[in-house]
Amino acid sequence: MTETYTALARKWRPKSFAELVGQDHVRQALVNALQSGRVHHAFLFTGTRGVGKTTIARILAKCLNCEGGVTATPCGQCASCREIDAGRFVDLIEVDAASRTKVDDTREILDNVQFAPTRGRYKVYLIDEVHMLSTHSFNALLKTLEEPPPHVKFLLATTDPQKLPVTVLSRCLQFNLKRIPVAQIAEHLRAVLEQESIPFEPAGIALVAQAADGSMRDGLSLLDQLIAFGGGRAGEAEARAMLGTVARDHVVQLAERLATGDAAELLRFARSLEQWAPDYAQLLDELAGLLTRLALKQVVRDYEGDELYPVELIERLAGVLDAEDVQLYYQIAILGRRDLPLAPDPRAGFEMTLLRMIAFRPQSAAAPQAGRTGSPAGGARPAERPATARPAAQPAAPGAPQGEWAGLLAQLDLQGAARQLASHCVLIGRDGARVRLALDPRSRAMRTAALEDKLAQALSRHYGETVRLEFVAAPETGETPAQAQQRAEREQADAARQAFESDPGVRGFREQFAAEVMPETIRPQK
Repeated sequence: MTETYTALARKWRPKSFAELVGQDHVRQALVNALQSGRVHHAFLFTGTRGVGKTTIARILAKCLNCEGGVTATPCGQCASCREIDAGRFVDLIEVDAASRTKVDDTREILDNVQFAPTRGRYKVYLIDEVHMLSTHSFNALLKTLEEPPPHVKFLLATTDPQKLPVTVLSRCLQFNLKRIPVAQIAEHLRAVLEQESIPFEPAGIALVAQAADGSMRDGLSLLDQLIAFGGGRAGEAEARAMLGTVARDHVVQLAERLATGDAAELLRFARSLEQWAPDYAQLLDELAGLLTRLALKQVVRDYEGDELYPVELIERLAGVLDAEDVQLYYQIAILGRRDLPLAPDPRAGFEMTLLRMIAFRPQSAAAPQAGRTGSPAGGARPAERPATARPAAQPAAPGAPQGEWAGLLAQLDLQGAARQLASHCVLIGRDGARVRLALDPRSRAMRTAALEDKLAQALSRHYGETVRLEFVAAPETGETPAQAQQRAEREQADAARQAFESDPGVRGFREQFAAEVMPETIRPQK
């Protein structure tokens, strides 16, 4: 006789609070209530699908009816516990409100409320999707909730609590179950696979956990599907094929082409993805996810990546992309994802999103950088302005003219976040092999060991000898190149506003039509 297969979502359904994954805030409250003997007569569990609403309700029913007494840790061995687990406990009345919406159905259910339990300590009514009940059904339920018999407990579950009458809500203890974090879902899926002795790849499990969208039940169902699809294993390639996601390498290559700023090459590669028939919305999601990891690496020194993107890859990309670019690309990616249905077709919307990333880069990132080819429009970049004299070989006073440091930066073979770090520094001086810098205190988060090493190597190549960096307290005077650029931009903006407001035509409009100037909309000419 062939053994019947049990789906993972059913086989691994928690049977006690100890087995529950996540929802610690709900578990602790219920455990405290059970241990203190202060158990309310009506509970309402809300939350999206698959986060544990009915599972927690069944565990609570077991806690109330365990033959060992009311407890937060039911034995799981007595007849009541086993029957509740099997779904055949006579005093646990489970109702699917979606199919029992009529008032007659509700009255039929509640007619036996006044009778004592047949087997257990409490008669437990578990009403799922309770928001589907009709108004008359709610009224019938409300009468029982107002004056419940001491031997009855109501456990209500819903994905849409807004549809419940306030009169019902006010008579229940409400617990909002949260979406389960991706990391917790992935950890549980790995534990299940290890127990089931099924081979897997961590990246494949990470993809399934991400696709579960906060639902543990959906995660286990997708895992079941992946095992069948992969012929008894859960690999990354199989997960991507099943979920319809593009290969991880494609997302990385998109980021690398964004780093070069070469619009023509970026567009060529984007069009080459057409052969994989990708879901462009999902592709933008994955690109935004990669950019999130890069931003974390740029500000959190010990960020270690995850199963999808190892730390070596994240560190490399974080070093070649400016922090400002990463933030801009992320914003454009998620907005492009939102607007994709409005595009003439998905591919065109995807391509325009990528081109927008190149076209609207911050001015501070538009300066020439070693290793970058192409311009925002795919053409040649402006030539670098001539560098000023190199820093003196002796220590400089804290108030020295910082134009030397800005000129030196223009000559260095330095790019990405390392250049950003240097642009937020003030040169204090150079004493032999020691270069002393002061970092703008507002930019401390940019200072990492990896970026310091890149800056030191670039300076060593420039000077032709090994130098080491020494960071000191910021001087009272001195302007970093980044601050100098911001000051110049403010001065240009002020000059543009003054010129605009003094224009005779503008004055005429203001005098004749009582027009008002919006200063924030005035931009200097490029």
